[in-house]
Amino acid sequence: MEFTKFEKIPLRQLGEKWVQDRIAEDPAALGLGESVILKDKEKIQPSAGRLDLLLQDAESYWRYEVEVQLGATDPSHIIRTIEYWDIERRRYPQYEHTAVIVAEDITSRFLNVVSLFNGVIPIMAIQMSALKNGNQVGLVFTTVVDQMSLGYEDEDEETYETVDRAHWEAKRSGEIVAMADNLLKLAKQFNDSWELNYNKTYISLVKDGRVNAFIRLFPKKNFSHLWIRAEHSEETTQNLENAGLDVQKKKTGYFIRRLGPGEIERYKDILTDLVGEAIAMKRSTN
Repeated sequence: MEFTKFEKIPLRQLGEKWVQDRIAEDPAALGLGESVILKDKEKIQPSAGRLDLLLQDAESYWRYEVEVQLGATDPSHIIRTIEYWDIERRRYPQYEHTAVIVAEDITSRFLNVVSLFNGVIPIMAIQMSALKNGNQVGLVFTTVVDQMSLGYEDEDEETYETVDRAHWEAKRSGEIVAMADNLLKLAKQFNDSWELNYNKTYISLVKDGRVNAFIRLFPKKNFSHLWIRAEHSEETTQNLENAGLDVQKKKTGYFIRRLGPGEIERYKDILTDLVGEAIAMKRSTN
């Protein structure tokens, strides 16, 4: 393997349109997944300018509202990114939406502002660089802020309002809510005293009055997200991916982005192991 040197060049030499075109040609380069495709480009927003890129995961109901910025992130681009995300999610509520800002420099001020959202707004920040070797130029993208890193992992259970099953049955179909019952079956293999704990934002588990929020089901219209706190291992990650699950490794566990009705039962062997580990980890922290 031959070593070669690359020269980092300012993206302004290439132009924002050039960068947008390269991303449009190969949306997977952003690191959002191999199944992400271009849905629209320079999409006109009512009274709000144009959305640089609208991407969609071809294998799920997930869309990404992408704003490209040369140089460092600034307040106007942050506001614009969130505004476009909000417009799209209101117009197309059947999809899950994530705001994405792609910039040459993700500043500490931007990170401070994003931290104020505390998971309320799903947003990603991707830093990009241009590298040159002779007459060839390439783009490198590095995820700095992940869409689920601010809100699904470490927040206190008490920060969200407790509801009942009727609340979820009024919002979601019976087969979606029944996914929580299937999750409960997995937990009861370790202790029959586990029950479901209904929260306004997600469904977790409770036993003897103690909530285990290390396991959280987020019911959506046609599917559910599932977050499980567990130690990362190559074997577990490989097993999840080989099963065809749309999974992301988080700082403290695994986030399965899309589980349809019946799929908790379908993947019960691998999910049971993860549930057991989350229960054990929660017990060790009490």
